[in-house]
Amino acid sequence: MRIGIPTETRWEEKRVPLTPAGVDSLIRSGHTVYLQSGAGDASHFTDQEYREVGATIVYNKEEAFGRAEMILKVAPVTEEEADLLVDNQILFSFLLLTMGKKNLIEKLLSKKITSIGFELIEHDSRLPILHSFSEIAGPLAIQVAERYLESFTKSGRGILIGGITGVAPAAVVILGAGVVGITAARAALGRGAQVIVIDRDLSRLRQIETEFHRGVTTVMANPYTISRGVKFADVLVGAVLIKGEKAPHLVTEQMVKEMKKGAVIVDVSIDQGGCVETSRVTTISDPVYTMHNVIHYCVPNMPSLVARTASYGLNNAVLDYVHDIADNGLTPALLGDEGLAKGVCTYNGICTNESIAELFEVAYKKLHVFSTN
Repeated sequence: MRIGIPTETRWEEKRVPLTPAGVDSLIRSGHTVYLQSGAGDASHFTDQEYREVGATIVYNKEEAFGRAEMILKVAPVTEEEADLLVDNQILFSFLLLTMGKKNLIEKLLSKKITSIGFELIEHDSRLPILHSFSEIAGPLAIQVAERYLESFTKSGRGILIGGITGVAPAAVVILGAGVVGITAARAALGRGAQVIVIDRDLSRLRQIETEFHRGVTTVMANPYTISRGVKFADVLVGAVLIKGEKAPHLVTEQMVKEMKKGAVIVDVSIDQGGCVETSRVTTISDPVYTMHNVIHYCVPNMPSLVARTASYGLNNAVLDYVHDIADNGLTPALLGDEGLAKGVCTYNGICTNESIAELFEVAYKKLHVFSTN
């Protein structure tokens, strides 16, 4: 199969979907990889490293898209990139289509693109590709919050997250007990913070209490407890995920108004719209803004801050799926892996994701793949 890897342009994205080792694996299996020059630069993988393992370096996006049967990306496809897609291509990347526009969906449908979202693929009721990024985003959320609590900005509260003898540590409130929430709690606890995790899943809260030996306070989520937790927080981490849908605004603007002056919100859920009403997308180069005297950090691709680590993680998580599709063909791959099939959003001109179809008022049809044997 011919696989195209274009250079990322959206959200100052610095990750690359395959490392040279991943490309080497595909080349050894007889596939062709067209890599746009510079695609790995921000992760410190050079064109020469890719060339040495057999990749074909192309020098514009049009070639990377036009010569491939499958496009492999990190950031969601832009409308301009969608124009470069070729009829009946496979698009394998983060899609986040609930955050896109209807005309993007219409382009994917009209070109009969098979679009498969990293964030929707399941394995044993987990999200294996998303998991690797969540493991990064959780600790990064605490790392970022720790910096913006400092007095280097006028808005910062000037707090050492772990406190000192006789001085209380920062209160870190984490909304959501998934992978991001748990890894953020681990990082905050390791720095000596007071940590509170709020979630509506009692079994997850029990797991957290067991893992951290009751070193973390757990609270059942409802509007009252969320409001109290937000008001108490020096740091609020938004770690809410509803698979394939926009994140609900669990933290209202009024709650934000009642937060401590100089408190920090890190809304990791921003790639799904954000779980805080006052959140709006920011960028790596301009990551924060202050509203109601509260610092907001809302970068949708936080793992790009550690692009090399994140690229290795993505390569490890995605390579087997790429091999499955490339080695066996799309239809056998989807028939053989129900979890992979759950990632399909558009197929043969049909929207196969009910949430997306409902949101954009396009026709929905359940995915049906038939063997050609």
